[in-house]
Amino acid sequence: MIRSPLLRPAGERLRAWSELLRVSALLSVPGDALAGAAAVGVRPGRGTAWAVGSSLCLYEAGMALNDWADRHEDAVERPHRPVPSGRVGPGAALGAAGVLTAAGLALAARAGRPPLAVATALAATVWAYDLRLKHTPAGPAAMATARGLDLLLGATATVSAARRGAPGAPGAGGAGDASRRTAVPPLTALPSAAVLAAHTYAVTAVSRHEVQGGSTATPLGALAAATVLGALTASTRPDPYHRGPAHPAPYGPGAGRRPPSGPRRSTAQRVTPLLAAVYVRTAARPLLHAALNPSPLLTGRAVGGGIRAMIPLQAALMSRSGATAGGFALLGLVPLTRRLARKVSPT
Repeated sequence: MIRSPLLRPAGERLRAWSELLRVSALLSVPGDALAGAAAVGVRPGRGTAWAVGSSLCLYEAGMALNDWADRHEDAVERPHRPVPSGRVGPGAALGAAGVLTAAGLALAARAGRPPLAVATALAATVWAYDLRLKHTPAGPAAMATARGLDLLLGATATVSAARRGAPGAPGAGGAGDASRRTAVPPLTALPSAAVLAAHTYAVTAVSRHEVQGGSTATPLGALAAATVLGALTASTRPDPYHRGPAHPAPYGPGAGRRPPSGPRRSTAQRVTPLLAAVYVRTAARPLLHAALNPSPLLTGRAVGGGIRAMIPLQAALMSRSGATAGGFALLGLVPLTRRLARKVSPT
């Protein structure tokens, strides 16, 4: 007889919720907002922090909703999962998804209306994927869109919060200030968002074979995609914003940073290819194993490796945009993510 989740020991309930929310994959999320902030040439600030919090909530909402939506399928294919095993009630999983979604939108709203609009689109994409699109050909594209939007959320929240604190805010200056406030549009982050989205598409395509295995072509395609994305990211040509004159980002004292030039540019040229190589290696090895032996076990490991590889990819994108030190710091999450994955599966 299955015990009520409320009657289980606290440690058991914590373990069940950790599995439901896939906490070992959670560390792949903050780098989205940080890479977005780097792409628009603004130091992470309060808006970036709101974006990180929003991203974490919306990501976990998607995890809970995914298991609720798949509860009947998992009862046959993965009965050990928290919902079909009875360790987490279906109502609790759905309720958690709703609460986390609301929390994510509330945090985005703290950064301003534009970030709230992006977060709303992100939440809608997450719910559409879990409830409708997951098992359709549009599934990988929906997941890729969600990751791209997450990076744009970081860029938009960082810029919006910085503008609100700028000396050139409405009432504080003239037309010159107004033009400077729009010098770094959040859409500058689109190339970085596209790279992250492409990686997500490849990993999601592999994950569709995680239960049954049997696909060699899909891991090989993902391996080719990771190699191409690594090569593109290793290129240290400046983004459009960085082609302008070397002036601080116009968001108040200490809020911006100078476009990379001189020694800093040289550092980025050396470090970015190294971080891109770490990304390719992290993703490539399990993908190659899955291609050679497309068993469910190795396919699942390839998906987990693809999730971990997002962190060095985010770090490389940060370095490419000039935030080299931040990229190196973010890379420190990789071993922690690997240790967590030994305790709780990221898939």
